[in-house]
Amino acid sequence: MTESIIKPRMLINGELVNPSDGVTFPLYNPATREKVAEVPEATADDTNAAVAAAKAAFPAWSALGPAQRGTYFKTLARLIRENNTDLARLEAISMGRPMSQYIDGGTAADHFDHYAESWSSIQGQTSLHTPGHFALTLRQPYGVVAAIIPWNLPLVFLAGKSAPALITGNTVVVKTSEKAPLAAARLAELIQQAGFPRGVFNVISGHGNPSGATLAAHMDVRVLSFTGSGRTGRLIQEVAARTNLKKVILELGGKSPAIVFGDADIPRAARETARSIQWNSGQVCMASSRVYVQKSVVGPFLDAYKAALEAVQAGDPTDQSVSHGPQADEAQYEAVLRYIEDGKQAAGELVLGGEGKFAEMKGYFIEPTVFVDTPEDARVMCEEIFGPVVSVNTFDTEDEVIAKANATDFGLYASVFTRDLDRAIRLTKALESGYVAVNCSSPTVAPDLPFGGYKLSGQGREGWLHSMDNFLESKSVLIRLEDGGSE
Repeated sequence: MTESIIKPRMLINGELVNPSDGVTFPLYNPATREKVAEVPEATADDTNAAVAAAKAAFPAWSALGPAQRGTYFKTLARLIRENNTDLARLEAISMGRPMSQYIDGGTAADHFDHYAESWSSIQGQTSLHTPGHFALTLRQPYGVVAAIIPWNLPLVFLAGKSAPALITGNTVVVKTSEKAPLAAARLAELIQQAGFPRGVFNVISGHGNPSGATLAAHMDVRVLSFTGSGRTGRLIQEVAARTNLKKVILELGGKSPAIVFGDADIPRAARETARSIQWNSGQVCMASSRVYVQKSVVGPFLDAYKAALEAVQAGDPTDQSVSHGPQADEAQYEAVLRYIEDGKQAAGELVLGGEGKFAEMKGYFIEPTVFVDTPEDARVMCEEIFGPVVSVNTFDTEDEVIAKANATDFGLYASVFTRDLDRAIRLTKALESGYVAVNCSSPTVAPDLPFGGYKLSGQGREGWLHSMDNFLESKSVLIRLEDGGSE
Protein backbone atom coordinates (compact mmCIF):
# COMPACT_ATOMS: atom_id res chain seq x y z
CA MET A 1 0.00 0.00 0.00
CA THR A 2 3.01 2.30 -0.26
CA GLU A 3 1.99 5.51 -1.99
CA SER A 4 3.97 8.36 -3.48
CA ILE A 5 3.51 11.53 -1.46
CA ILE A 6 0.41 13.41 -2.69
CA LYS A 7 0.49 17.20 -2.71
CA PRO A 8 -3.08 18.46 -3.00
CA ARG A 9 -3.94 22.09 -3.53
CA MET A 10 -6.81 24.38 -2.61
CA LEU A 11 -9.31 26.01 -4.98
CA ILE A 12 -9.53 29.77 -4.42
CA ASN A 13 -11.02 32.13 -6.99
CA GLY A 14 -10.88 29.48 -9.69
CA GLU A 15 -7.19 28.71 -9.19
CA LEU A 16 -5.56 25.64 -7.63
CA VAL A 17 -3.18 27.13 -5.09
CA ASN A 18 -0.80 26.28 -2.28
CA PRO A 19 -1.10 28.02 1.10
CA SER A 20 0.16 31.58 1.05
CA ASP A 21 2.82 30.86 3.67
CA GLY A 22 3.78 27.49 2.19
CA VAL A 23 2.88 25.57 5.37
CA THR A 24 1.52 22.03 5.01
CA PHE A 25 0.80 19.22 7.43
CA PRO A 26 1.45 15.49 6.99
CA LEU A 27 -1.33 12.97 6.44
CA TYR A 28 -0.82 9.32 7.30
CA ASN A 29 -2.56 6.25 5.90
CA PRO A 30 -4.38 4.86 8.97
CA ALA A 31 -4.08 1.30 7.65
CA THR A 32 -0.27 1.44 7.39
CA ARG A 33 0.76 4.54 9.38
CA GLU A 34 2.83 5.60 6.36
CA LYS A 35 2.80 9.21 5.21
CA VAL A 36 0.76 9.66 2.04
CA ALA A 37 0.35 13.41 1.64
CA GLU A 38 1.44 16.91 2.53
CA VAL A 39 -1.79 18.89 2.87
CA PRO A 40 -2.17 22.68 2.60
CA GLU A 41 -2.87 24.45 5.88
CA ALA A 42 -5.04 27.41 4.90
CA THR A 43 -4.04 30.59 6.69
CA ALA A 44 -6.43 33.29 7.83
CA ASP A 45 -5.34 35.25 4.76
CA ASP A 46 -6.13 32.29 2.49
CA THR A 47 -9.55 31.94 4.10
CA ASN A 48 -10.24 35.65 3.76
CA ALA A 49 -9.18 35.47 0.11
CA ALA A 50 -11.64 32.63 -0.52
CA VAL A 51 -14.47 34.60 1.11
CA ALA A 52 -13.53 37.73 -0.83
CA ALA A 53 -13.57 35.75 -4.08
CA ALA A 54 -16.97 34.32 -3.23
CA LYS A 55 -18.32 37.76 -2.36
CA ALA A 56 -17.05 39.24 -5.62
CA ALA A 57 -18.57 36.39 -7.63
CA PHE A 58 -21.96 36.59 -5.93
CA PRO A 59 -23.65 39.36 -8.00
CA ALA A 60 -23.07 37.67 -11.36
CA TRP A 61 -23.77 34.15 -10.09
CA SER A 62 -27.03 35.14 -8.37
CA ALA A 63 -28.15 36.98 -11.52
CA LEU A 64 -27.52 33.90 -13.65
CA GLY A 65 -30.57 31.83 -14.55
CA PRO A 66 -30.79 28.79 -12.26
CA ALA A 67 -31.07 26.42 -15.22
CA GLN A 68 -27.75 27.77 -16.45
CA ARG A 69 -26.23 27.30 -13.00
CA GLY A 70 -27.41 23.71 -13.19
CA THR A 71 -25.36 23.02 -16.32
CA TYR A 72 -22.19 23.26 -14.24
CA PHE A 73 -23.70 20.79 -11.78
CA LYS A 74 -24.39 18.26 -14.54
CA THR A 75 -20.84 18.49 -15.78
CA LEU A 76 -19.44 18.06 -12.28
CA ALA A 77 -21.69 15.06 -11.58
CA ARG A 78 -20.41 13.38 -14.74
CA LEU A 79 -16.79 14.05 -13.79
CA ILE A 80 -17.34 12.64 -10.31
CA ARG A 81 -18.73 9.40 -11.70
CA GLU A 82 -15.86 9.14 -14.19
CA ASN A 83 -13.35 9.55 -11.36
CA ASN A 84 -15.17 7.55 -8.69
CA THR A 85 -12.51 4.84 -8.37
CA ASP A 86 -9.80 7.43 -7.83
CA LEU A 87 -11.94 9.24 -5.25
CA ALA A 88 -12.57 5.95 -3.43
CA ARG A 89 -8.84 5.15 -3.35
CA LEU A 90 -8.03 8.60 -1.95
CA GLU A 91 -10.61 8.11 0.79
CA ALA A 92 -9.20 4.68 1.59
CA ILE A 93 -5.65 5.93 2.05
CA SER A 94 -6.61 9.12 3.90
CA MET A 95 -9.17 7.89 6.45
CA GLY A 96 -9.43 4.13 5.89
CA ARG A 97 -12.84 3.75 4.25
CA PRO A 98 -12.99 0.34 2.52
CA MET A 99 -13.37 0.82 -1.22
CA SER A 100 -15.91 -2.01 -1.17
CA GLN A 101 -18.25 0.22 0.83
CA TYR A 102 -17.53 3.55 -0.82
CA ILE A 103 -20.73 5.48 -1.51
CA ASP A 104 -19.53 9.07 -1.38
CA GLY A 105 -18.80 9.61 -5.08
CA GLY A 106 -22.12 8.28 -6.33
CA THR A 107 -24.07 10.08 -3.63
CA ALA A 108 -22.27 13.37 -4.30
CA ALA A 109 -22.99 13.07 -8.03
CA ASP A 110 -26.65 12.34 -7.26
CA HIS A 111 -26.82 15.51 -5.15
CA PHE A 112 -25.47 17.69 -7.96
CA ASP A 113 -27.76 16.04 -10.52
CA HIS A 114 -30.78 16.52 -8.29
CA TYR A 115 -30.17 20.16 -7.47
CA ALA A 116 -29.36 20.96 -11.10
CA GLU A 117 -33.07 20.46 -11.79
CA SER A 118 -34.63 21.41 -8.45
CA TRP A 119 -34.60 25.17 -8.92
CA SER A 120 -38.19 25.33 -10.19
CA SER A 121 -39.44 24.46 -6.70
CA ILE A 122 -38.11 27.78 -5.37
CA GLN A 123 -41.39 29.66 -5.18
CA GLY A 124 -42.76 32.55 -3.18
CA GLN A 125 -46.38 33.40 -2.48
CA THR A 126 -48.91 36.03 -3.52
CA SER A 127 -51.75 37.57 -1.59
CA LEU A 128 -54.71 39.91 -2.22
CA HIS A 129 -55.83 39.87 1.39
CA THR A 130 -54.69 43.44 2.08
CA PRO A 131 -57.36 45.64 0.43
CA GLY A 132 -55.97 48.01 -2.17
CA HIS A 133 -52.67 46.21 -2.33
CA PHE A 134 -50.97 43.35 -4.14
CA ALA A 135 -48.62 41.37 -1.89
CA LEU A 136 -45.94 38.84 -2.76
CA THR A 137 -42.77 37.28 -1.42
CA LEU A 138 -39.36 36.87 -3.01
CA ARG A 139 -36.93 34.06 -2.19
CA GLN A 140 -33.40 35.41 -2.54
CA PRO A 141 -29.92 34.07 -1.79
CA TYR A 142 -27.98 35.27 1.25
CA GLY A 143 -24.59 35.80 -0.35
CA VAL A 144 -21.51 33.90 0.84
CA VAL A 145 -22.14 30.50 2.42
CA ALA A 146 -19.46 28.62 4.38
CA ALA A 147 -19.63 24.83 4.70
CA ILE A 148 -17.42 23.05 7.22
CA ILE A 149 -17.56 19.33 6.54
CA PRO A 150 -16.59 16.26 8.62
CA TRP A 151 -14.10 13.54 7.80
CA ASN A 152 -16.28 10.44 7.89
CA LEU A 153 -18.30 11.08 4.69
CA PRO A 154 -16.52 14.05 3.11
CA LEU A 155 -17.95 14.18 -0.39
CA VAL A 156 -21.48 13.38 0.76
CA PHE A 157 -21.46 16.42 3.03
CA LEU A 158 -19.54 18.61 0.59
CA ALA A 159 -22.16 18.05 -2.09
CA GLY A 160 -25.12 17.99 0.30
CA LYS A 161 -24.26 21.45 1.58
CA SER A 162 -22.74 23.19 -1.44
CA ALA A 163 -25.18 22.05 -4.15
CA PRO A 164 -28.36 23.57 -2.60
CA ALA A 165 -26.45 26.71 -1.61
CA LEU A 166 -25.11 27.20 -5.14
CA ILE A 167 -28.30 26.43 -7.06
CA THR A 168 -30.17 29.03 -4.99
CA GLY A 169 -27.67 31.67 -6.12
CA ASN A 170 -25.23 31.78 -3.21
CA THR A 171 -21.47 31.39 -3.57
CA VAL A 172 -19.60 28.93 -1.39
CA VAL A 173 -16.43 28.36 0.60
CA VAL A 174 -15.96 24.75 1.76
CA LYS A 175 -13.47 23.87 4.49
CA THR A 176 -12.52 20.20 4.52
CA SER A 177 -11.42 18.17 7.53
CA GLU A 178 -7.75 17.72 8.27
CA LYS A 179 -8.40 13.99 8.76
CA ALA A 180 -9.76 13.32 5.26
CA PRO A 181 -8.83 16.06 2.78
CA LEU A 182 -7.66 14.10 -0.27
CA ALA A 183 -10.89 13.16 -2.08
CA ALA A 184 -12.23 16.68 -1.51
CA ALA A 185 -9.02 18.14 -2.94
CA ARG A 186 -9.46 15.94 -6.00
CA LEU A 187 -13.05 17.17 -6.25
CA ALA A 188 -11.71 20.73 -6.20
CA GLU A 189 -9.79 19.87 -9.36
CA LEU A 190 -12.99 18.53 -10.91
CA ILE A 191 -14.85 21.71 -9.92
CA GLN A 192 -12.27 23.73 -11.83
CA GLN A 193 -12.51 21.32 -14.75
CA ALA A 194 -16.31 21.67 -14.78
CA GLY A 195 -15.87 25.36 -15.55
CA PHE A 196 -17.57 27.02 -12.59
CA PRO A 197 -17.02 30.79 -12.80
CA ARG A 198 -14.13 32.12 -10.75
CA GLY A 199 -14.88 32.55 -7.08
CA VAL A 200 -18.24 30.78 -7.11
CA PHE A 201 -17.05 27.48 -5.59
CA ASN A 202 -13.98 27.56 -3.30
CA VAL A 203 -12.42 24.65 -1.37
CA ILE A 204 -9.81 25.12 1.36
CA SER A 205 -8.15 22.64 3.72
CA GLY A 206 -6.71 22.75 7.20
CA HIS A 207 -7.49 22.53 10.88
CA GLY A 208 -10.25 24.31 12.74
CA ASN A 209 -7.84 27.03 13.71
CA PRO A 210 -7.22 29.23 11.82
CA SER A 211 -9.42 28.52 8.79
CA GLY A 212 -12.56 27.23 10.49
CA ALA A 213 -12.44 29.91 13.16
CA THR A 214 -11.95 32.58 10.49
CA LEU A 215 -15.06 31.44 8.63
CA ALA A 216 -17.13 31.35 11.82
CA ALA A 217 -16.19 34.94 12.67
CA HIS A 218 -16.17 36.36 9.15
CA MET A 219 -18.50 39.30 8.69
CA ASP A 220 -19.06 38.53 5.00
CA VAL A 221 -20.17 34.93 5.60
CA ARG A 222 -23.95 35.07 5.88
CA VAL A 223 -24.69 31.36 6.43
CA LEU A 224 -22.52 28.65 7.95
CA SER A 225 -23.47 24.97 7.69
CA PHE A 226 -21.47 22.65 9.94
CA THR A 227 -21.46 18.90 10.53
CA GLY A 228 -19.17 17.61 13.26
CA SER A 229 -18.68 17.46 17.01
CA GLY A 230 -20.95 19.09 19.54
CA ARG A 231 -18.04 20.95 21.09
CA THR A 232 -17.11 22.61 17.80
CA GLY A 233 -20.75 23.29 16.97
CA ARG A 234 -21.17 25.22 20.22
CA LEU A 235 -18.07 27.30 19.51
CA ILE A 236 -19.33 28.16 16.02
CA GLN A 237 -22.70 29.21 17.40
CA GLU A 238 -21.05 31.39 20.04
CA VAL A 239 -18.75 33.09 17.54
CA ALA A 240 -21.60 33.68 15.10
CA ALA A 241 -23.63 35.31 17.87
CA ARG A 242 -20.74 37.60 18.80
CA THR A 243 -20.07 38.73 15.22
CA ASN A 244 -22.66 39.21 12.48
CA LEU A 245 -25.29 36.77 13.82
CA LYS A 246 -24.89 34.68 10.68
CA LYS A 247 -27.38 31.88 10.18
CA VAL A 248 -25.95 28.60 11.51
CA ILE A 249 -27.10 25.08 10.58
CA LEU A 250 -25.68 22.36 12.83
CA GLU A 251 -25.72 18.57 12.45
CA LEU A 252 -23.86 17.22 15.45
CA GLY A 253 -23.43 13.91 17.26
CA GLY A 254 -25.64 11.04 18.21
CA LYS A 255 -26.04 8.15 20.61
CA SER A 256 -28.64 6.32 18.62
CA PRO A 257 -30.85 3.68 20.23
CA ALA A 258 -32.13 0.59 18.44
CA ILE A 259 -35.08 -1.17 20.11
CA VAL A 260 -35.78 -4.84 19.36
CA PHE A 261 -39.08 -6.32 20.53
CA GLY A 262 -39.73 -10.01 21.00
CA ASP A 263 -42.03 -10.20 17.97
CA ALA A 264 -39.42 -8.75 15.59
CA ASP A 265 -37.63 -10.61 12.81
CA ILE A 266 -34.61 -11.28 15.04
CA PRO A 267 -32.11 -12.28 12.33
CA ARG A 268 -32.95 -9.13 10.36
CA ALA A 269 -32.74 -6.93 13.45
CA ALA A 270 -29.34 -8.42 14.29
CA ARG A 271 -28.01 -7.91 10.75
CA GLU A 272 -29.29 -4.35 10.49
CA THR A 273 -28.02 -3.18 13.87
CA ALA A 274 -24.67 -4.94 13.44
CA ARG A 275 -24.16 -3.24 10.08
CA SER A 276 -25.11 0.08 11.63
CA ILE A 277 -22.35 0.00 14.29
CA GLN A 278 -19.71 -1.63 12.07
CA TRP A 279 -20.16 0.34 8.83
CA ASN A 280 -17.29 2.80 8.36
CA SER A 281 -15.75 1.27 11.51
CA GLY A 282 -18.47 2.84 13.63
CA GLN A 283 -17.44 6.33 12.56
CA VAL A 284 -20.99 7.47 11.82
CA CYS A 285 -23.00 9.98 13.84
CA MET A 286 -26.20 7.94 13.53
CA ALA A 287 -24.67 4.50 14.30
CA SER A 288 -26.85 2.28 16.50
CA SER A 289 -24.52 2.35 19.49
CA ARG A 290 -27.17 1.50 22.09
CA VAL A 291 -29.24 -1.62 21.41
CA TYR A 292 -32.16 -2.49 23.68
CA VAL A 293 -33.50 -6.04 23.31
CA GLN A 294 -36.59 -7.45 24.98
CA LYS A 295 -35.45 -10.02 27.54
CA SER A 296 -37.39 -12.89 25.98
CA VAL A 297 -35.23 -12.82 22.82
CA VAL A 298 -31.86 -11.52 23.99
CA GLY A 299 -30.17 -14.92 23.61
CA PRO A 300 -31.08 -15.51 19.95
CA PHE A 301 -30.43 -11.86 19.16
CA LEU A 302 -26.93 -11.87 20.65
CA ASP A 303 -26.03 -15.08 18.83
CA ALA A 304 -27.01 -13.61 15.47
CA TYR A 305 -25.55 -10.19 16.31
CA LYS A 306 -22.14 -11.53 17.26
CA ALA A 307 -22.07 -13.80 14.20
CA ALA A 308 -22.68 -10.80 11.93
CA LEU A 309 -19.88 -8.79 13.54
CA GLU A 310 -17.43 -11.70 13.59
CA ALA A 311 -17.87 -12.08 9.83
CA VAL A 312 -16.27 -8.72 9.01
CA GLN A 313 -13.01 -8.77 7.06
CA ALA A 314 -10.43 -6.27 8.29
CA GLY A 315 -7.42 -5.23 6.27
CA ASP A 316 -6.17 -3.09 3.40
CA PRO A 317 -9.15 -0.80 2.60
CA THR A 318 -8.14 -0.70 -1.06
CA ASP A 319 -8.83 -4.47 -1.24
CA GLN A 320 -12.38 -5.09 -2.50
CA SER A 321 -12.75 -8.09 -0.14
CA VAL A 322 -12.25 -5.93 2.96
CA SER A 323 -15.32 -4.70 4.84
CA HIS A 324 -13.73 -3.27 7.98
CA GLY A 325 -11.17 -0.49 7.86
CA PRO A 326 -9.13 1.28 10.54
CA GLN A 327 -10.12 4.25 12.65
CA ALA A 328 -9.37 7.49 10.84
CA ASP A 329 -6.17 8.36 12.68
CA GLU A 330 -4.19 7.79 15.86
CA ALA A 331 -6.21 10.28 17.90
CA GLN A 332 -9.47 8.56 17.00
CA TYR A 333 -7.93 5.13 17.62
CA GLU A 334 -6.70 6.08 21.08
CA ALA A 335 -10.02 7.69 21.99
CA VAL A 336 -11.98 4.53 21.11
CA LEU A 337 -9.54 2.34 23.06
CA ARG A 338 -10.06 4.53 26.12
CA TYR A 339 -13.82 4.05 25.85
CA ILE A 340 -13.35 0.30 25.62
CA GLU A 341 -11.29 0.36 28.82
CA ASP A 342 -13.97 2.49 30.49
CA GLY A 343 -16.55 -0.07 29.41
CA LYS A 344 -14.56 -2.87 30.99
CA GLN A 345 -14.59 -0.97 34.28
CA ALA A 346 -18.29 -0.13 34.16
CA ALA A 347 -19.56 -3.51 35.43
CA GLY A 348 -20.95 -4.54 32.06
CA GLU A 349 -20.05 -7.86 30.45
CA LEU A 350 -17.70 -7.87 27.45
CA VAL A 351 -19.02 -10.53 25.03
CA LEU A 352 -17.15 -9.65 21.82
CA GLY A 353 -13.95 -7.81 20.95
CA GLY A 354 -12.04 -5.51 23.20
CA GLU A 355 -9.13 -7.92 23.46
CA GLY A 356 -6.86 -6.52 20.75
CA LYS A 357 -7.60 -9.13 18.07
CA PHE A 358 -6.31 -6.74 15.41
CA ALA A 359 -3.30 -5.57 17.44
CA GLU A 360 -0.90 -7.40 15.16
CA MET A 361 -2.06 -5.29 12.22
CA LYS A 362 0.06 -2.23 11.59
CA GLY A 363 -2.78 0.24 11.27
CA TYR A 364 -5.37 1.71 13.63
CA PHE A 365 -7.74 -1.25 13.52
CA ILE A 366 -10.29 -1.94 16.26
CA GLU A 367 -12.49 -5.00 16.13
CA PRO A 368 -16.24 -4.68 16.72
CA THR A 369 -16.73 -4.66 20.49
CA VAL A 370 -19.94 -5.56 22.33
CA PHE A 371 -20.82 -4.94 25.97
CA VAL A 372 -23.92 -6.41 27.60
CA ASP A 373 -25.87 -5.13 30.61
CA THR A 374 -23.88 -1.93 30.92
CA PRO A 375 -25.13 0.54 33.56
CA GLU A 376 -27.16 3.27 31.89
CA ASP A 377 -24.98 6.00 33.44
CA ALA A 378 -21.68 4.57 32.17
CA ARG A 379 -19.65 6.73 29.77
CA VAL A 380 -19.95 4.14 27.01
CA MET A 381 -23.73 4.42 27.29
CA CYS A 382 -23.88 8.22 27.49
CA GLU A 383 -21.14 9.60 25.23
CA GLU A 384 -20.62 9.34 21.50
CA ILE A 385 -17.69 6.97 20.91
CA PHE A 386 -17.47 7.18 17.10
CA GLY A 387 -16.07 3.68 16.82
CA PRO A 388 -17.28 0.06 16.50
CA VAL A 389 -18.32 -0.19 20.16
CA VAL A 390 -21.88 -1.01 21.18
CA SER A 391 -23.80 -1.69 24.38
CA VAL A 392 -26.65 -4.24 24.32
CA ASN A 393 -29.06 -3.93 27.24
CA THR A 394 -32.42 -5.55 27.94
CA PHE A 395 -35.92 -4.32 28.77
CA ASP A 396 -39.35 -5.65 29.68
CA THR A 397 -41.94 -3.02 28.76
CA GLU A 398 -42.52 -0.27 26.21
CA ASP A 399 -42.56 2.47 28.81
CA GLU A 400 -39.28 1.23 30.26
CA VAL A 401 -37.45 1.20 26.95
CA ILE A 402 -38.83 4.56 25.83
CA ALA A 403 -37.49 6.12 29.02
CA LYS A 404 -34.08 4.51 28.52
CA ALA A 405 -33.87 5.43 24.85
CA ASN A 406 -34.75 9.08 25.56
CA ALA A 407 -32.39 9.39 28.54
CA THR A 408 -29.66 11.02 26.46
CA ASP A 409 -28.56 14.50 25.46
CA PHE A 410 -28.67 13.41 21.81
CA GLY A 411 -31.55 12.76 19.44
CA LEU A 412 -30.39 12.10 15.89
CA TYR A 413 -31.55 8.61 14.81
CA ALA A 414 -33.48 5.77 16.42
CA SER A 415 -34.63 2.34 15.24
CA VAL A 416 -37.56 0.14 16.23
CA PHE A 417 -37.89 -3.51 15.27
CA THR A 418 -41.37 -5.02 15.68
CA ARG A 419 -44.12 -6.62 13.60
CA ASP A 420 -46.79 -4.74 15.58
CA LEU A 421 -47.74 -1.65 13.55
CA ASP A 422 -49.56 0.02 16.43
CA ARG A 423 -46.50 -0.40 18.64
CA ALA A 424 -44.24 0.95 15.91
CA ILE A 425 -46.35 4.10 15.64
CA ARG A 426 -46.46 4.56 19.42
CA LEU A 427 -42.67 4.30 19.64
CA THR A 428 -42.15 6.55 16.63
CA LYS A 429 -44.17 9.30 18.31
CA ALA A 430 -42.54 8.85 21.72
CA LEU A 431 -38.88 8.75 20.74
CA GLU A 432 -37.05 12.08 20.97
CA SER A 433 -35.20 11.76 17.71
CA GLY A 434 -35.08 13.60 14.41
CA TYR A 435 -35.19 10.31 12.50
CA VAL A 436 -36.93 7.04 13.40
CA ALA A 437 -36.53 3.89 11.32
CA VAL A 438 -38.89 0.93 11.63
CA ASN A 439 -37.50 -2.54 10.89
CA CYS A 440 -34.32 -1.03 9.47
CA SER A 441 -31.46 1.03 10.80
CA SER A 442 -28.77 3.52 9.87
CA PRO A 443 -27.02 4.30 7.62
CA THR A 444 -30.29 3.94 5.65
CA VAL A 445 -32.03 7.28 5.02
CA ALA A 446 -34.51 8.67 2.50
CA PRO A 447 -32.83 11.51 0.56
CA ASP A 448 -36.03 13.53 0.19
CA LEU A 449 -36.89 13.52 3.92
CA PRO A 450 -35.50 16.09 6.37
CA PHE A 451 -32.43 14.94 8.27
CA GLY A 452 -31.33 16.50 11.55
CA GLY A 453 -31.49 16.08 15.28
CA TYR A 454 -33.26 16.88 18.51
CA LYS A 455 -31.46 18.30 21.54
CA LEU A 456 -27.64 18.35 21.30
CA SER A 457 -27.74 16.59 17.93
CA GLY A 458 -28.12 19.95 16.24
CA GLN A 459 -30.49 22.44 14.71
CA GLY A 460 -31.98 22.77 11.27
CA ARG A 461 -32.75 20.12 8.71
CA GLU A 462 -31.12 18.98 5.47
CA GLY A 463 -32.51 16.92 2.59
CA TRP A 464 -33.45 17.22 -1.06
CA LEU A 465 -36.78 18.92 -0.36
CA HIS A 466 -35.49 20.98 2.57
CA SER A 467 -31.88 22.11 2.16
CA MET A 468 -32.61 24.94 -0.27
CA ASP A 469 -34.68 26.69 2.40
CA ASN A 470 -31.49 26.96 4.50
CA PHE A 471 -29.95 29.24 1.89
CA LEU A 472 -32.84 31.50 0.87
CA GLU A 473 -34.03 34.69 2.50
CA SER A 474 -37.74 35.53 2.36
CA LYS A 475 -38.66 39.10 1.45
CA SER A 476 -42.20 40.42 1.67
CA VAL A 477 -43.26 42.99 -0.96
CA LEU A 478 -46.42 45.12 -0.66
CA ILE A 479 -47.55 47.09 -3.72
CA ARG A 480 -50.26 49.71 -3.38
CA LEU A 481 -52.76 49.67 -6.24
CA GLU A 482 -54.22 52.87 -7.66
CA ASP A 483 -58.00 53.19 -7.81
CA GLY A 484 -59.02 51.85 -11.22
CA GLY A 485 -62.28 53.90 -11.42
CA SER A 486 -63.09 56.56 -14.04
CA GLU A 487 -61.84 60.10 -13.55
